[in-house]
Amino acid sequence: MTLILALESSCDETAAAVVEDGVRIRSNVIASQIETHRQYGGVFPEVASRMHVEAIHAVVASALEVAAVAPADLDAVAVTHGPGLAGSLLVGVNFAKGLAFGWGKPLLGINHLEGHIYSLWLTEHAPLLRFPVLCMVVSGGHTDLVLMRDHCTYQIMGRTLDDAAGEAFDKVGRLLGLPYPGGPAIEKAAAEGSPSAYSFTRSVMSADHPYDFSFSGIKTAVMRAVQPPPTGKRVRGEESIQAGVTLPNINIADVAASFQAAVVGMLVEKTVNAARDSGATAILLSGGVSANRLLRAQMRERSALPVYYPPLVLCTDNAAMIGAAAYYRYQQGQRDDLNLDVRPMLPLE
Repeated sequence: MTLILALESSCDETAAAVVEDGVRIRSNVIASQIETHRQYGGVFPEVASRMHVEAIHAVVASALEVAAVAPADLDAVAVTHGPGLAGSLLVGVNFAKGLAFGWGKPLLGINHLEGHIYSLWLTEHAPLLRFPVLCMVVSGGHTDLVLMRDHCTYQIMGRTLDDAAGEAFDKVGRLLGLPYPGGPAIEKAAAEGSPSAYSFTRSVMSADHPYDFSFSGIKTAVMRAVQPPPTGKRVRGEESIQAGVTLPNINIADVAASFQAAVVGMLVEKTVNAARDSGATAILLSGGVSANRLLRAQMRERSALPVYYPPLVLCTDNAAMIGAAAYYRYQQGQRDDLNLDVRPMLPLE
């Protein structure tokens, strides 16, 4: 049996978990900062790092207590060291270094994106997975199509050239006056709207990079759709979810539904095509945006392959997924020393 204590602090979640043999969650403790950052309409990096400092000791202690594990029982300490916000990453990495040094345990630096992929190995679907599989990592900071031929072996088939899908949801949410985070708010508003009310143009990639994404154009199209008339005349429109914000002559639910449909359509089309062309045996969805119900439903409808995704608690940032990825890195012999540094732009390859 291999027990790994994992820490995650790449953005605005302070998390710690104990994972057994890469597949069993003994504990998964998360301290969320979402209510704090909601007032800013997004993550405030300096505030995030300070809150990590305040929370990390208690979160780690709770993870050990819930798992009924003592430091002597652990085989290694793992931590996200990139990609992410530099200040946030530093808190987790330095705390993990101190634990590994003080307890005399191996230290493993883990890629945050790899963690999202390995969230699927913590579900009931794990025994069904056969390589190669196509993984779509779709979140606030990332949109990547990754072909996984074996454990810890990746080929990037496509990625966003500008905004990540989750980032586009957040920005459009702000345009519509919806609360942060934009993904859940847009999904809620879209339930009352028509996905065909607006025809938002979808980006077309070059033949050399058919699986890449671009979301900046559709974000701009939404901005133009909700701008007031050039005459300056304003007719009071429907109020958005956020009190006091109005948009003239705009049905926010229709805009939200049309935007969501366009983004999901792009994600599904490219993922299904990439899976078909790569010979994948299944499609894996991971990351915060993978919680979107329309994305899950349309991926299942359009894919001839099985489509798997984690439960909601493993879609967003958490430490259990880092522990799962760390187990396979540990089995392959990875060991990092106390010179391990944060890498905010760490690539998956």
